[in-house]
Formats: sequence, C-alpha cells, structure tokens
Amino acid sequence: MSTVELTLDQLHDAQWEVKLNRARFNTICAGRRFGKNILAKDVAIEELLNGYPVGWFEPTYKTLSEVWRDIKNTLAPVTRQKLEQEHRIETITGGVLDMWSLDNPDTSRGRKYKRVIINEAAVVANLGDIWNMIIRPMLADYKGDAWIFSTPKGRNYFWQMYQMGIDPNNSDWHSWQYPTSSNPYIPSTEVESMKHSMPERVYQQEIQAIFVEDAGGIFRRVMDAATSQELLSAIDGHQYIAGVDIATLVDYTVAVVIDVAEKRMVYMDRFNRVSYETLEDRLQALYRRFKLDSMVIESNSVGQPVIDALANRGMNIIPFTTTNITKQTAIQLLQAAFEHGNIRILNDPVLIGELQAFEGQRTPSGSWKYSAPENFHDDCVLALCIAWQAMEGGNLWLIS
Repeated sequence: MSTVELTLDQLHDAQWEVKLNRARFNTICAGRRFGKNILAKDVAIEELLNGYPVGWFEPTYKTLSEVWRDIKNTLAPVTRQKLEQEHRIETITGGVLDMWSLDNPDTSRGRKYKRVIINEAAVVANLGDIWNMIIRPMLADYKGDAWIFSTPKGRNYFWQMYQMGIDPNNSDWHSWQYPTSSNPYIPSTEVESMKHSMPERVYQQEIQAIFVEDAGGIFRRVMDAATSQELLSAIDGHQYIAGVDIATLVDYTVAVVIDVAEKRMVYMDRFNRVSYETLEDRLQALYRRFKLDSMVIESNSVGQPVIDALANRGMNIIPFTTTNITKQTAIQLLQAAFEHGNIRILNDPVLIGELQAFEGQRTPSGSWKYSAPENFHDDCVLALCIAWQAMEGGNLWLIS
C-alpha cells in the first residue's frame, strides 16, 4: 500500500493549546496574524482524513476564493475529485469538504456535517440567524462540532458566542482569546511598532483581540471597575449587604455581596437546576458567612416562596418588587456608579459579559426598557443592581 503525505503548517503553542483543549463549540478570538486560517485548516483536514464531511464558511466570496486556493493545494495529494465551481473536494479517505460564502447563506441549507468552520465570524452579517437557523442544525446528524474564528469587531453576535464559551455552565462551549503576539513568528518589534502607530482602540481590537467597549453600552467603564478581590467570609468590623435574583426554569439564581463601606463587590454565587431546599440552604449559608443584617431578594414570580421560607428560618429578608420604575431606577443607580468610578466589582467573566451586553431602549413614553440580548442572561446584572440600590438607593423596594 502506497503512503501519501500531506504538508501542513506547524502549529505554534497557542494553536496547540486550542486544539488539545477543544470543546464541542469553540470560539477563537485572536488578533491579526495569529494564524487563525492555519488552525482552521488543520482541524478541517483532521476530520476529512477521518472520512467525514466538513463545511467551511467564509464571510464573502472574495475571502472564500483566497482560502480555497490554499486548501485545494494542500489537499491535492489526497483529492479524489475536485469541483471548482462548487468549491467542493472529495478525498480518497471518503471525506468531503464544502466551502461556502455567507453572502447567500441559504444555498448551504440541507447539508449535514461532522465539523463546521466559520471564519472571520465577527464580520458576518446576521451571524446569529445564520448560526441558529442554518449552520447549527447541520451538526445534528453527526452530533458534530464547530470552530468559530475571528478578530473581534465590537460587541456583535461573535462576541455573544465568545461569552457562551467563558461561562463555566456551558460545558459544550469553550472560548479562547489571543493577541497577535501569541504567534512567535511575528517579530515583537512589529507588534511594538503597531502599538505606537495605530489609534489605541484599533490596536486593542485588531492586535490585542479585545472586544472594545461600545459607546452606546448601558454600563460604561466596566473593566475599569473590575479590580475587587473575592472574600470567602466576613471581615470583622465590616458591614455587608446581599442582593439576590431567583432563577426561573431557564435562568440562574445569583447572589451578590457588597462591602458597604468600601463599596466593592466581594462575592458572587451563581447556580441553577437545584431543589428549592438546596437553594435556600445556600442562601442561608451565605447569610451566615457574611454576618448579614438583611438580604434583598426579588419577590416577583418564584422569588416570594423563597422569601417566605428564608424568613421562617429566622433571616431578615427584604423583598424587592420589580416594576418598570424600580428596575429603571436601580439600573440607573448602577450606571452612575460605573460612570463615576464609585463601585468595584469582581473580574468574573460571566458578570463582565452580562454587564457589557446589557441593552436599553427608549420607549415611546420616554422611559427606558432594559434587558439582556435575546438568548442571553442578565441574572448577574439584576442581582448586582438589587444589592447596589439597597446600599445606595434607600427604600427603593417600597416603590410601587
């Protein structure tokens, strides 16, 4: 039997880190010249050689043509059939590679894949709809995986996919973030030169792979405030207050503890899918650990039974009733705290993600409607709002 050899680019350490620690859905946020295409080609060929179908998606026909030329040359030794117009390669191992332009995503409907690659996902228009309605169902037959690569471009759906991967409760997802300097083949002098020649926001986004804060975000200067350190129990002589948002079936219960004098968040507990008894036990343990005088819990929906149960355990529980007025006031109090640098929070990726994603829309009446983006959570934000307003906003929970 003859042996066929493929010549692939050697992966550097950061690329190997991603490949060896993969999840089912992988979001790779990387600076320019990190080597996203090299890693994408490597993982695509891996499944092709295993005899499976792979779908590769590019933002435009132009970028598709550039990648197509490279990958067809790499696969030439194992190509059984190549269809140039369809951008399709069938390998001698039984694998099939289809490459698609997302200029017209509907043309790919009906296919099934073991692995999909979405390249430069941040510049794909309507990425959320394309992922949920077209690409994600393609993976169902094989229970396949996805690799989503891009340099960031603000806080769009690629950013939301990145947030899914940094949430430890999303076991199917994992996210990585690498600056250009993670590629050892890029001279450090070049990176330093770009730092001094580029506008700061451009350098942060394109080279550092940072999701630059949007000017229209509800909460500004979030990262400036993320300097607090976690405490596991109370410090003698300090007073603490806690705000709690109770989970519904699809959400999370979140408890946030704030040091009143230092105006800093010191602890957050986030969990779901536990019995009410376990939930109440965790909140009682938190109450005792920080020697709380009171705990403020949202009373809407499933919150009131929890409030009643904890009160029966001898805890001082203050109900917070969420209305348009109370929610708007609490959120605006927290907005002001971030704007003026009056609050410090934990550098927790889920909390940071929720704060940065939180949206506001002015209603015809002139008031504001606040919420997380579709398919996202805001439980951490609401728990922090409740705790902060309890400390700064007086008896806001009494407003009807």
